[in-house]
Amino acid sequence: MNSWELLSSQTYDSTVSDPRIVRKTNKMAIVETVRMHQNGISRADTARFTNLSRATISVIVDELLEQGLLRETGIGASKGGRPPTILRLNANAWHVIGIDMGATHSRAMVANMEGQILAESNIPLDIASGPEACIDQVELQINELLANCGSDWKKIKAATLGVPGPVIQEAGAVFAPPIMPGWDGFPIRKYAQERWQIPVNIENDADLGVMGEWKFGRNGKADSLVYIKMGTGIGCGIILDGRLFRGKTGSAGEIGHTLVARNGLPCTCGNYGCLEAMAGGIALAQRAQMAVRVGQHTTLSRIPVETITARHVTQAAAQGDELCQQLLVEAGELVGRAVASLINLLNPGLITVSGMIVETGDFFMNALVKTAKSQCLKANSEATQIERAITEQRASALGAIAIANSTALSRILEM
Repeated sequence: MNSWELLSSQTYDSTVSDPRIVRKTNKMAIVETVRMHQNGISRADTARFTNLSRATISVIVDELLEQGLLRETGIGASKGGRPPTILRLNANAWHVIGIDMGATHSRAMVANMEGQILAESNIPLDIASGPEACIDQVELQINELLANCGSDWKKIKAATLGVPGPVIQEAGAVFAPPIMPGWDGFPIRKYAQERWQIPVNIENDADLGVMGEWKFGRNGKADSLVYIKMGTGIGCGIILDGRLFRGKTGSAGEIGHTLVARNGLPCTCGNYGCLEAMAGGIALAQRAQMAVRVGQHTTLSRIPVETITARHVTQAAAQGDELCQQLLVEAGELVGRAVASLINLLNPGLITVSGMIVETGDFFMNALVKTAKSQCLKANSEATQIERAITEQRASALGAIAIANSTALSRILEM
């Protein structure tokens, strides 16, 4: 897994014979230890936390100071001998970019090596306009963010781009993405790296979401975490035993294509009755439009029927529209069915849910939790918490920052 915490939590392993691997692992352990101590830490305490010898610490710390990753920031309190010099991260040694490219939006961030967000924006984007047009638009978005925070491309050491489709890691591309027409097999990573001249990771947006929620929302403390992203589509990211689970081809977590209604509505994947087709953002809008067309009582009848979106439904529900409230309840029940199966299958400790549909009122979330808890095994139900995501709709972009920082650190420590 390409996660800073998991990579850098290792120290010297006597079974590893390659000195380059040992050295890189030890350097990561030192950087992570200093990062964890925001008020600074001495060389002696760094040796104690990493179980490395003081001689090893001295040599590696000198290298990290020369590379600009660490800085000395004064003298600490004496513990009986010579007062120690305090080490801290040089937070602005580099910057990274994280991008969550959804079906209808692009959220991008610029951050420093500590993960502090320096600039952020969320803009409309049509994923169906194709890879080149979308990446052009994202590049303009990034240029504006860099200008806003006083950074530039020379300071950027890595980027991570999240997309709403199954990612084939070896190819740096998506395979048969249901809601990304024109993207199938396009070499996204190669194209972006050649344009930006930096390492670029390509990840599924839900996988980034679980990374963002795990690192920024839960401080890496959840051993098993499932993150469900409600949007135009419905995706799911999974961390098991502290490691991201992608599956053999990178398609793990496609909960949106779980069958929840026999003879249901057609789905973009070619099947019928998938969760995404019955409860995703497009499905919610379509059900509201149909209600208006057949004359059901709703405040949405005041706007042109073809313009009704899922956001209109959630806003109307929050303002007391009973039809829209019922639509959210029914969507929550459908998602709850799929979540019940997921709980029985994986037995996770925590499931978090994000998306605009979750953040406006309790109708959807209450129905989801009630259905999921009632339809899974009691032992599993009692062991699993189901909550709103702390990082909300920023989770995927934050996860992109975490992985970009891991990539930047790994590359620099190889020097």
